[in-house]
Amino acid sequence: MFKRIENNIDFAKNEDKISNYWSDIDAFQKSLDIRKESKIFRFYDGPPFPTGSPHYGNLLAGVIKDIVPRYWTMRGYFVERRFGWDVHGLPIEMEVQKELGLEDPQDIDDYGIDKFNEACRSQVQTNTENWEKITRKIGRWVDFENDYKTMDVGFMESVWWVFKELFDKNLIYKDYKVLPYSWAASTPLSNFEANMDYRDVEDPSIFFKLKARKDFNKVLKDDFFLVWTTTPWCIPGNLAIAVGKDIEYSRVEIENEFYWIATERLHELDEFDIKEIETSIGKDLIGAEYVPAYSEFENENLGKAFKLIHSDDTNTASGSGLVSQAPAYGESDFYSLKNAGISVIVDPVTLAGKFDKTVKGLEDMYVKDADVKIIEQLDERGLLFSSKREMHSYPFCWRTGTPLIYKAIPTWFVNVEKISERMVELNSQTHWVPGFIGEKRFSNWLADARDWAISRNRYWGSCIPIWINDDDPEDIICVGSIEELKELSGIEVTDLHKHFLDEIKININGKTYTRTPEVLDCWFESGSMPYGQQHYPFENADEFMDGFPADFIAEGLDQTRGWFYTLTVLAVALFDSVAFKNCITTGMILAEDGRKMSKSLKNYPDPEDLLNKYGGDSLRAYLINSPVVRGEPLKFSEEGVKLVINKENIQLSVNSANSGEGNEVIKANFNSDNLSISFNSKYLIDIASEIEDKNLKMNLKDSVSPVLIEDSSDKNSYYVIMPMKI
Repeated sequence: MFKRIENNIDFAKNEDKISNYWSDIDAFQKSLDIRKESKIFRFYDGPPFPTGSPHYGNLLAGVIKDIVPRYWTMRGYFVERRFGWDVHGLPIEMEVQKELGLEDPQDIDDYGIDKFNEACRSQVQTNTENWEKITRKIGRWVDFENDYKTMDVGFMESVWWVFKELFDKNLIYKDYKVLPYSWAASTPLSNFEANMDYRDVEDPSIFFKLKARKDFNKVLKDDFFLVWTTTPWCIPGNLAIAVGKDIEYSRVEIENEFYWIATERLHELDEFDIKEIETSIGKDLIGAEYVPAYSEFENENLGKAFKLIHSDDTNTASGSGLVSQAPAYGESDFYSLKNAGISVIVDPVTLAGKFDKTVKGLEDMYVKDADVKIIEQLDERGLLFSSKREMHSYPFCWRTGTPLIYKAIPTWFVNVEKISERMVELNSQTHWVPGFIGEKRFSNWLADARDWAISRNRYWGSCIPIWINDDDPEDIICVGSIEELKELSGIEVTDLHKHFLDEIKININGKTYTRTPEVLDCWFESGSMPYGQQHYPFENADEFMDGFPADFIAEGLDQTRGWFYTLTVLAVALFDSVAFKNCITTGMILAEDGRKMSKSLKNYPDPEDLLNKYGGDSLRAYLINSPVVRGEPLKFSEEGVKLVINKENIQLSVNSANSGEGNEVIKANFNSDNLSISFNSKYLIDIASEIEDKNLKMNLKDSVSPVLIEDSSDKNSYYVIMPMKI
């Protein structure tokens, strides 16, 4: 029987008592032990970064990751719940750089990569306690003692195995491509990372003029090509002007100067008194030469660059129909010049996103800061036609919050395009909640998947296990395990981080091989977690296969371009299989005003303070009864959490507990041999018939919420206690 509870209950304090009781009797571990021999229900816990404190998105995921495993545990399955930590990559590195006062990679090199990486390792250890405390407050049962970290040597060795398998399947290659580049982190990013943080910003939109070097068809020497760009900082790297071969262009006179512009864009000149002289189709302009705005690279590239070329991306929807081409900073530009037979490239921008010493007046300036200076220089040279500022959507680095640029850089790739059709086919085998996420959003994303840039020019991460012949860069060795490295090098390692591996050489038949310096994208590690957490295939091979693919995962909508995606890529590449059978995808949690939650704006209640005030059950019920579990956004309201406490069914739970209504409804018998909950059959049958089908379909909103919030019948009053307190 229940002890008598006062109506004015302090939920948070009462939950602490229950949580302590669970710990005292080791309830979670016992619930696992008694089902050790039962059928496995495999659950993957997506590893968060242990930086800062959990936010409401983390707590929502934690609630779902508690409800579903508890349900399947109560159905008699063995559901292992190991917490995971994603401890590599920029979040940790940025914290350490800030603490050590290191601005860029050169500073890190000077400080010492070994000392920097060990500082990262130490930083990881300091950030986990708060996560454990708050996870306990929301009532989640999960194993922190037997957790996994992506820096564990076993996990990292499994990552090597994954990489080697892809390499052997010819899915790994290195190429020189233009990629999203984070100058603040000094590393390229993958295309899907570049899509994670778009913001509306105001940038320059300028028309500048470049003079024809000599006569060419209808182009006369000293005519001007009216060129449009929204990235003035790219102009010093300009090597061509793109036109459309089928677009009509007009030669017009303005104040005794002659300009070429797309006929459909003549309205850009409405404020001028213009005289149309003649027209030409774009293909007849291709090959015309011009004088570049910056002379620093002119002499060495005369005859090879500074020409008009065709680009399929040139159109008349905006601008002038003539587009500046800087192949070092634009993917379209890069391929347009390549298709035009122009193989030269100039790049006066350093890895830190600053101009080097080659362009006068721009030395050591950050590229985005240089926009204003470049516009001034164009004006001084008589080449600026017009300048204004426009709002547009622009990608930011989701790690550092700084604007991204695009930059040509040698990078290692996974050939995702080779398997994209198969990924789409297999995705139909996964049950998505809500369904449209998998059927539309994720499926479309898979269909349009680009090759995945997986190398990072950083330090704290899993190393790319490739050793390259010092005399022949085409001669490479891919290593798939610690044992294989020992056989090849004669050195046995106990740590797979960069500062332990970079000095290891492989010598074969008089040839010396040195490891490529990059580390892997931490998303590659996240996608490898099914294998890494069990040190597959080096250990637990049978156990792994018994639970692969996973029965259940859950994360936010943003992970369709993150963890869900990388899990899928690697599972299809390795096993021709989906990575998970069921996936609950939640919407985004916003501040009450509809904006993104921001610590600087303080536009949301602190999660720990809220839990201390209202308790974990109230937050759980509020979240699960919201549109967020249908993949829709939620404007988080503290008042909404407060109202949950005042709902009649919560009060009925207290009254029922006080009165003992329904005879001995719940009895618990805890001991080392038997951990069981027995329910009065009346309530058990009613509840089961109401929720089982929807729970089997992972439909939390329709199965848990009406029982918890909307229906105040007796059976549901007891259900509040059952899944959340047992």
